[in-house]
Amino acid sequence: MTTTDVKQKLAEYRQSIDNVDAALVHMLAERFRCTKAVGVLKATHDLPPADPAREEYQIERLRRLAKDANLDPDFAEKFLNFIIKEVIRHHEAIAAEHNGTEKTA
Repeated sequence: MTTTDVKQKLAEYRQSIDNVDAALVHMLAERFRCTKAVGVLKATHDLPPADPAREEYQIERLRRLAKDANLDPDFAEKFLNFIIKEVIRHHEAIAAEHNGTEKTA
């Protein structure tokens, strides 16, 4: 493989990575749009911001999906835990706003 071929292949891989990164950002934005609606619904009905049973189920589910996709399940769990922590923080802020006790993040 020539240097030119290597550079072209590298550029192709990087373009694919850039496309995946863009898709991830858009998917995360949609996920957080949905979780914000969940937070509003929870606050409106005085439900707690966190749901440990749901979180545990989701972590187990994501670990299975990761394994099936040949992705490190530990990495997938860390990633989901990061998202869950952020969602709970948002839900706490929404609940505080709903209850008139504005909480700063």
